[in-house]
Formats: sequence, structure tokens, C-alpha cells
Amino acid sequence: MNGRQKILYFLYLHRTGLAVTALSLTLLVYPLFQDNPYNLGLSNLIAIHAIVVLGLNLFVGYAGQISLGHAAFFGLGAYGSAIGCVTLGLPPWPTMLAVALLVALVALLIGVPALRLSGHYLAMATLGCNIVVHTVMLQWDEVTGGPSGFSGIPPLAFGSFAFDDEVSFHYLVWSFALISLLLCLNLVRSGVGRGLAALAGDETAAEALGVDTRRAKVKVFVLSAAMASLAGSLFAHCYGFVSPDSFGIFTSADMVIMVVIGGMGSVWGSLFGAGFITLLPEWMDVFEAYKDFVHGGILVLVLMFLPQGLITGLLEQIKIKVALRRRKDAAA
Repeated sequence: MNGRQKILYFLYLHRTGLAVTALSLTLLVYPLFQDNPYNLGLSNLIAIHAIVVLGLNLFVGYAGQISLGHAAFFGLGAYGSAIGCVTLGLPPWPTMLAVALLVALVALLIGVPALRLSGHYLAMATLGCNIVVHTVMLQWDEVTGGPSGFSGIPPLAFGSFAFDDEVSFHYLVWSFALISLLLCLNLVRSGVGRGLAALAGDETAAEALGVDTRRAKVKVFVLSAAMASLAGSLFAHCYGFVSPDSFGIFTSADMVIMVVIGGMGSVWGSLFGAGFITLLPEWMDVFEAYKDFVHGGILVLVLMFLPQGLITGLLEQIKIKVALRRRKDAAA
């Protein structure tokens, strides 16, 4: 093995750690080169969406299930923090944790019966839960503010330092996103992750191998709901205002699209999918009225030509071309 091969082998062996380090350094210096508050706000929104999508991808991409209701958990986290901090006067950090635990409990109560279903039946069950939660947000005016929304949510703070501007919140929210990324990367490489992969491949075969498929599905569903709740709390404290419009069924659909675009079963693809769909309206603001149509069209094209998602699918295409070139060179 020559020097070049050793370097390539080292890079391959430590590719995950190097990628996380490179991403962390990029995010660290990004505010130094980007002084536009609007662009920083978009970056923060990508991080919030990424936390939701990372958890959802565990359920959809790795466990092979489907959920059209994660915007409900996202909204419960946002409204839970808003009500806890403003209405009840509780401190923000403990409220975030308490709300995440409560949302996890709600997900457990929903998941135990709902995850007996599969396929489009499960999709309809989770969609129904989203509709119920969204309706409560709209109709319970005395608590949620109804269609007018809930305002006056304070920013997060450590002592006297408040995360009340885009730069400070950038470092906070991306810290949570990176922690979520590391959690998911380690989880999918663990025995739990291998069990989820077996579950996604063939549930009957996974059960034959000793995987408790029902318990595994419930666990990952609860974890993804807790992550969505955390993202919702960050969303509420970032903007200081929440309304039911942000947590409807179209938001749930967008989250699934983020998973599919990035690649089902790809942790890194979750970041790409969250960024792509979040920024798409900015790139195509002329078509704002047709946003849902454009999202649907992109989803159909990806499923037709790159069913593994953009990132995963393109990487697979590259691997195939490299393998064919090596075989051709070897034959020559």
C-alpha cells in the first residue's frame, strides 16, 4: 500500500468523523461571512427542520414505516413551550425537557395501537392524529390563541445571555442539530439500527431473527416524536410566535418529502432534504402560489428516477460507474 492509498484509506476509515468536523467548522464560521439576518434565519430554520427530519427518517427510512403526523408532534412541542413559559410562567429549559417527555408519552399512547397497522392504514392513522391536534390548536382559543396564534414567547437564555438574535440562535440551534445528527449516526450503527434495517427489509424475516418488531417500531416512533417536539420548542423560542398554520397536514407532507428527497435510510441525506425543501421557495419565489404542486412534482420525479433519494441515489450511481470503470480497466 503506497502513500496515496494509505491517505485514501485513512480518509475512508474516518469519513464520518471528518464530515462531522468539517460541517461543524463550516457552521462555526458561517456567521462571520454572512451578515444578512434573513439568510441566517433561513439557516436556523433548516436546522430546526433537520432535527425533525433526522428523527422521522429513523421511522420512515430505517424502520420502513410511514407517518403523516409528525407536524403534530412538532406543533405540540412549540405550543407546549409557549404555554409553559408564557401562561404558566415556567423557565424555558425545564419546560422544553418536560414538553419533550410529555410528547414522547403522547406518541407512546398513539403508537402502541396505531403501529399494529402498516402501509397506507398507518399513514391514515397518523394523518388523523395530525388533523385532531391541528383542530385543537385552531379551536381552543383560550389556551392556544386560535387562528390568531400565540405570541410573546421569550427567547432562550443562559443566565443573562439571551439567544435573541439570528447569530446567537444560529449557534444554539445548530448545536442541537449536530447532537441529533451524532445521535442518529451512532444509533443506526448500533444493534438497534441493524434491527431497524432488518425490519425495513422484511418484517417477517426480522421476527425470525429475534427482533421484537412491534417494540422496535414503537421505540423509534417515540424517539422521533421527542425530536420533533424539541425542534418545535426551538421554533417557538426562535420566532417568539406560533400559529396553527405552521403545523398542519401540509407541513407533515413536506417533512416526508424532505426524507424522500434526501434519501430514505440516509442520515446525511436528512440534512440535505431539510435544506433543499426549506430553501426551494426562496429559489422559486415566482412559483410561491404553486409551491405544493412543485413539491409534489419533485417528489414524483425523485421516486421515478432516484427512488433511494437524491443523495443516496446519486452516490449509488457513482459507485456503479466507478465499479464498471475498474472492471473495464482490469479487463484491458
